[in-house]
Amino acid sequence: MASRIQTVSEHLKGDNRARLFAKNADDVVITCAKRTPLCKARRGAYKDTTYDELLYATMVAAKNSIGIDTSLVGDICVGTVTTPNAPNTARLAALAAGFPNTVPCQTINRFCSSGLMAVSTIANQIRNGEIEIGLAVGYDDLTHDNGKSFGFSDEVLRTQETKDALQPMGWTAENVAGDFGISRQRMDEWALKSHNRAEKADATGVFADEIAPVVVPQKQKDGSKKYVEVTRDDGIRPGTTAESLAKVRPAFPQWAPGHSTGGNASQITDGGAFVLMMTRRKAQELGLPILAKHVATVVAGLAPRIMGIGPAFAIPKLFERTGLGKDDVDLFEINEAFASMMVYCIDKLGLDGEKVNVNGGAIALGHPFGCTGARQVATGLNAIKRTGGKVLVTSMCIGSGMGAAAAFINEQ
Repeated sequence: MASRIQTVSEHLKGDNRARLFAKNADDVVITCAKRTPLCKARRGAYKDTTYDELLYATMVAAKNSIGIDTSLVGDICVGTVTTPNAPNTARLAALAAGFPNTVPCQTINRFCSSGLMAVSTIANQIRNGEIEIGLAVGYDDLTHDNGKSFGFSDEVLRTQETKDALQPMGWTAENVAGDFGISRQRMDEWALKSHNRAEKADATGVFADEIAPVVVPQKQKDGSKKYVEVTRDDGIRPGTTAESLAKVRPAFPQWAPGHSTGGNASQITDGGAFVLMMTRRKAQELGLPILAKHVATVVAGLAPRIMGIGPAFAIPKLFERTGLGKDDVDLFEINEAFASMMVYCIDKLGLDGEKVNVNGGAIALGHPFGCTGARQVATGLNAIKRTGGKVLVTSMCIGSGMGAAAAFINEQ
């Protein structure tokens, strides 16, 4: 009887996987996925660019890249975490960039998954028949993030978990390292892979295929403003070695075990990304290239004190939802918030590290909070096109104790 149940279960999973790869007119597909260059906060190419100017530049890049009449866009969803007055900023940036006033705009904020939540929101609107075409944008300007926080009442902060959810992210990273015995050496080893892979991808022109250049203002020595085209990431650190990483001091010595450093944690960065989505029917009608099909997005919750291991909760939930297994996935893009969570998630999920962040991740490139979820789609689709794989999974941890993951079928 048990073997019969197992056979039926495997048959159903096989049918489900077949449905994932089938092509139907109502499928939600991606026809464009690009990102801006990612630049060092406060020191990089965007340091003189205000938050609204950077979003405007991202919107202009999107308008110039998507290859359709912008009046056809049914909705724009902007994922952002730190932007002041985000709904108004997003709407104004879209209008200034040349999207007609008939194209509505909304914002979404689920911390570090905001860019992916924008993708998921647009996908769901298309899937539900609300719109045929939508643009998901993710972006954040950490240069001008004032880090302002708001107080909470004693009633809300009466539990340990609510108190934990307000602790700095560095504290949670050290909790992961300490609770699960993740050594500094293993964290640096993963970080070295990220740095070296990103350096190679940049040097060989891989990133050029996913980057949409932007024009931004930069202050000159005489106080004037000059508009400059930015075409490459400026946070990648060429020549990183195991020895150089080992010399970096702990970033959070106040919390044991103190294994996180500026060399093995994500950089503070500015940037944006965008993903154009529509039904397969509409893409074919417009003669647009189909890059991938969106399959599903999931979000999972976990203890806030170890929020970094969110992907270890979200990815299994995604597999359960879709019928996929880890061996079905050709490439993973997992946000490298901290090396401790990366090492844990790879170990816990039993992943092949050669399939994870093959062109480097946030440790090397940076992590503009709202941008990352959309950036991972652009980076992942660019990477999987080169490997010839079929299934891409993106995932990230989320502050306050969550994780998100999404699956895409490559059609390039």
